[in-house]
Amino acid sequence: MQLYNTLSAEERAELIDQAGKQRLTLSFYAYAKIENPKQFRDDLFVEWNQLDALGRTYVAKEGINAQMSIPAENMEAFRKTLEVYPFMRGIRLNVAVEQDNHSFLKLTVKVRDKIVADGLNDETFDVTNIGVHLKAKEFNQILENPNTIVVDFRNHYESEIGHFKGAITPDVETFRESLPIIYEQLQNHKEDKNLVMYCTGGIRCEKASAYFKHQGFKNVYQLEGGIINYAKQIKEENLESKFIGKNFVFDHRLGERITDDIVSQCHQCGKPCDNHTNCENEGCHLLFIQCDECKTAMENCCSTECQEIIHMSLVDQVKLRRGLKNGNMIFRKGKSDKLVFKHSGELSDQSLAIAKKQTAIRQKIKKVLIGKAEHYYVNARIGLFSIENQEIAIGDKILISGPTTGNEELIIEKMFVNGSENTLAISGDKVTMALPFRIRLSDKLYKTIS
Repeated sequence: MQLYNTLSAEERAELIDQAGKQRLTLSFYAYAKIENPKQFRDDLFVEWNQLDALGRTYVAKEGINAQMSIPAENMEAFRKTLEVYPFMRGIRLNVAVEQDNHSFLKLTVKVRDKIVADGLNDETFDVTNIGVHLKAKEFNQILENPNTIVVDFRNHYESEIGHFKGAITPDVETFRESLPIIYEQLQNHKEDKNLVMYCTGGIRCEKASAYFKHQGFKNVYQLEGGIINYAKQIKEENLESKFIGKNFVFDHRLGERITDDIVSQCHQCGKPCDNHTNCENEGCHLLFIQCDECKTAMENCCSTECQEIIHMSLVDQVKLRRGLKNGNMIFRKGKSDKLVFKHSGELSDQSLAIAKKQTAIRQKIKKVLIGKAEHYYVNARIGLFSIENQEIAIGDKILISGPTTGNEELIIEKMFVNGSENTLAISGDKVTMALPFRIRLSDKLYKTIS
């Protein structure tokens, strides 16, 4: 019985591109009593692997929490794998506002103590005794009530790029931190206020609503399906969006736009920006907001120290990382003192700028896979590609695409083929060319066709 991935992320991305079929990014959760989480996990992996389902899922004795990428043609079969379990019959699947075939490139199903870590150790707490669910129209209406307090139960790096106007946005890094902070702030309003809460897809605010009911709050409400479902409903029903900005998501996109408003700043220069990135230094991997200009100047790094490190040999970089763990075990997410324009906890309901419309490359541009990236020479800003299919020539329009690089288009003005300047490259050739951006080994090279 196969319970592991047999393909790398790069191999999976290439197969997805070759297949040329639409995939849907979605999320779902359910609180329930699961007696044997490990067996439940194994059964799901086997069923989903057969459907080419990818994503990240956590299961525990208290339920399931999943973010997935599913081939559109397999959606009904996928739903059937859920509905064999009584607690998931009729479950709501939150489909992403923006679709990306590369949102997830591996299937991971892990057993955890809890699907949402809450720091609670209270056997009398019933996580299924939840607050009242509100749809988008009802949510908008209750926000107009002056007796309403609305709370964002996401983390600071999520709420910074987008949130509901007037919401309390705790300056926290984990859900468990927010519960005591909000209780301390609102404990004198257990009966006289409407406590309204929201999160990305509903799973955190659902547990929070049960917690505050457990603590004696009388009028507890939550946004059904979270921001993802809200965005879908306001579009379908032509409602005003009380949410402003971008919704942070936990796949490689790191966000999907709800309104065109930019409410945050580049952490390095202060320019209006709401694009998150992870520091290029693998020993740091700090999550922060970085504009395109700083991304180019800083080479995807959060500081000059990290920029110096990525220019070291891989051997020396590994030596520096020895004994350390990645990510927020080294630096807090978005909390490094190197970030001059970080305003966690001081969020604005005012738009700082309007986002530019982006071209839907995968839908509007025809492309042919030509080859793949093999190396990027940082100091010289030159990319090396192996040509594996067809040919490219001076004047061709190309697209370089990858999970971190995104989609970068340019016209070939000059290139070197197998070490010598040439006008044509064919299958089997090695091509180098100057690039104004960094590329990765997972990137693919395409020729675009008008």
